[in-house]
Amino acid sequence: MAFLPLKTVGLPETSERLLDGWLEQVEHRLAAPGADWNRLARDVMFEIWYPGLTDYDALVADPALPLGTRAALLSLDPANVTLEPEYYADVDAERYARVKPLHWLWQSFDRSPLGGGNVHLGVRFRRLLAPHLFARVGRNFKCFQFVEFSFGYNLDVGDDCVVHRHVLLDDRGGLTLGNRVSISDYANIYSHTHSIVDQKDVTNARTVLEDDVRITYHATVLAGVRVGRNAMVGAGAVATKNVRPFHVNVGIPAKSIRIKPNAPPEAHVAERIAHSHAAEP
Repeated sequence: MAFLPLKTVGLPETSERLLDGWLEQVEHRLAAPGADWNRLARDVMFEIWYPGLTDYDALVADPALPLGTRAALLSLDPANVTLEPEYYADVDAERYARVKPLHWLWQSFDRSPLGGGNVHLGVRFRRLLAPHLFARVGRNFKCFQFVEFSFGYNLDVGDDCVVHRHVLLDDRGGLTLGNRVSISDYANIYSHTHSIVDQKDVTNARTVLEDDVRITYHATVLAGVRVGRNAMVGAGAVATKNVRPFHVNVGIPAKSIRIKPNAPPEAHVAERIAHSHAAEP
């Protein structure tokens, strides 16, 4: 097996300077006392979706423009759109109203020509938004495109976490990612569940991924599950119960198939105890 660390990739110096300047401009507006994040989101998206145009308000009011164009311009302002979490009965309306503009900016940037698959800029832009959106985010947060979350304000992220493309981070009931957690493409991490009898009967339960956890491709972790330190949930698996530290769980429902070779002795002791209990009549 080859050891293949990621390469360092740079951009031309002139491009770096321009991008640095733009990110600094956005960061300054984000952190300004009394910042109007609705206006910020609208202005940023107007710039990147309609380059070269000015006077947003005049364009929206211009009867000579097609209605569809004016509607698209309106939707750049978060005040003129609704997002799914606003419909949830358990949303904290005041807290969500504060982060909603950045939630909309996060989604819209990923769908823009500037965002999309632009790794170098996209990771930095999302890293800029995350501290204002999440309950907490540690250093070196690396998030790729098309990652979605529910409220945002119930999401606690440790240091050096990596979240790959098309991941769902449902923080409705609370979601904690420890340090150095890695979540692969198309994984789903839930913190709420619905009754099989009545869909409106919702149970929220904090889901925890401890330090050094890996959730691999297309895997799902259900609400209230704790994935122990250095454990792994394999590709396509569905973790319905807690995953023990250093264990590799696969399948539907996910079960332990092995212990990592770097596991401490106590991980093997836990495994022997589990097997002895399973063998009891």
